[in-house]
Amino acid sequence: MTDIAFTSSKPSFSPLRLQDRSLAWQVGAVVLGTLFLALSSYIEVPMVPVPVTMQTFAVTLIGALYGWRLGAVTIAAWLVEGAAGFPVLAGGAAGVAHFVGPTGGYLFAFPVTGALVGWLAERGWNGNRVLLAFAAMLLGNLACLVLGTAWLAVMIGTEKAITFGFLPFIVGGLLKSALGAATLMALRGGKAKPANP
Repeated sequence: MTDIAFTSSKPSFSPLRLQDRSLAWQVGAVVLGTLFLALSSYIEVPMVPVPVTMQTFAVTLIGALYGWRLGAVTIAAWLVEGAAGFPVLAGGAAGVAHFVGPTGGYLFAFPVTGALVGWLAERGWNGNRVLLAFAAMLLGNLACLVLGTAWLAVMIGTEKAITFGFLPFIVGGLLKSALGAATLMALRGGKAKPANP
């Protein structure tokens, strides 16, 4: 039987230390993570064709705290809940239709985003180094925007996709990245190191 847990000789990258916990702890973390993602979906500014939500903040934070493996599993579990009809997507939406509509690319990008941020966090781009944590969050937000916009471009054309699916989210991505890095630093007790050791 495969265990989600993995060991590392490096110091823990996250104050949660989930990589050192039992499978039961990790399953509990997945459940709590999906609840956090669902709550973040209800913080929404309606826009067409893609709303602004706090989902990318939650996705990048889960990646940074859970690591790339467990983070991606948690985000994928949340997406399965949404596809199955649970009201956990933006504004309480649910159903498979959202995965083939304008928001589909962003939804499918979320596990990739969480895995990217988690992978970077495991390599020191975490709350110990606030500037690197900010950069990791920013790269995660950028990856989500690029993948989501590419999907949208197939549906409405490249120019409209960039205008409506990329540009309006740049400032929000910067703010959510800063908030994510600040949250990681706060969870670490405010003791961040400089970006270069």
